[in-house]
Amino acid sequence: MPEDRRVFADLTVAENLEVGRRPGRGGAAGWTHERVYEFFPVLGERRSQRGGTLSGGEQQMLAIARTLMGSPEVLLLDEPSEGLAPVVVRTLLDRLLALRAEGQTILLSEQNVRFATRLADRAYVLEQGHVRYEGTIAELLADEQVRQAYLLA
Repeated sequence: MPEDRRVFADLTVAENLEVGRRPGRGGAAGWTHERVYEFFPVLGERRSQRGGTLSGGEQQMLAIARTLMGSPEVLLLDEPSEGLAPVVVRTLLDRLLALRAEGQTILLSEQNVRFATRLADRAYVLEQGHVRYEGTIAELLADEQVRQAYLLA
């Protein structure tokens, strides 16, 4: 899912979801509109609304939902919390934690350290295109040098 969401502004929520639909791999059940609406209730409430009229947080949820409709093996997220209100970030984090609990693999590129450390198992800290740290989240948070250099603003 790209950083800039790329929802189809003139299509409804339901139509945006349909654009992303692909069957599950190996006969597995893929995501359906109903499952998306259960997972993101606000999208169910807005299923007939055009994508371009949704709030930023709703567009972010729609972009993730449209990606899930493709039944991905790995969900790639680029800055999913960027530009969202704190309450929306919490909702999004809860939904992504639920996906992770279901076994969905998530690869996350994120500058919001609190968001990333709540969701991730492992971290790679990049600086000017180079990996400066790699390890578990617990190791990252326990390393005082890494915390001082990269995590404290």
